[in-house]
Amino acid sequence: METKSIMIVGVGGQGSLLASRLLGNVLLAQGYDVKVSEVHGMSQRGGSVVTYVKYGDKVYSPIIEKGEADAVISFELLEAARCLPYLKKGGKLITSTQKIEPMPVITGAAQYPDDLAEKIKAAGADIIAVDALSLAEQAGTAKASNVVLMGVFAATTDYSDDLWQKALEQCVPPKFLELNKKAFELGKNAK
Repeated sequence: METKSIMIVGVGGQGSLLASRLLGNVLLAQGYDVKVSEVHGMSQRGGSVVTYVKYGDKVYSPIIEKGEADAVISFELLEAARCLPYLKKGGKLITSTQKIEPMPVITGAAQYPDDLAEKIKAAGADIIAVDALSLAEQAGTAKASNVVLMGVFAATTDYSDDLWQKALEQCVPPKFLELNKKAFELGKNAK
């Protein structure tokens, strides 16, 4: 199997580590060689966080170059736009419609772009944009937006639901498991 590449992007504190662990567990259970690498910006200050996940028969490096990502999973709309150059032609972009203002917008030095999802689509991207924040709140906490988006991603794959459920059980603390399973299902069934 040729190597596949997935980028998980967001802002510090949105749960990209859990999302990459869930995905990594599912891929390992399928027998793939999996490499995961995190690239932090000012993550503890609300900056960009990017996680690379590569998998296949043999993976030598987790780094994803521009035009290589088979999928980009974004927890925030502006981060989705920033990572669009990494998406390969025919790749899939899954994003939350959530907007988190970066520092230049907060200080008034810049303005948050309007209609980003439409602009991304107009640029030719195959985009699935969902209100992951509302779905996470419906599941019980806004912090589960990451798991909602993993559910959306899972719906685009042919990996069994059983693999995803086992990954959730392995990665999520027991006291938060049912809430995260609900968030995952809401994402998987989002249209």
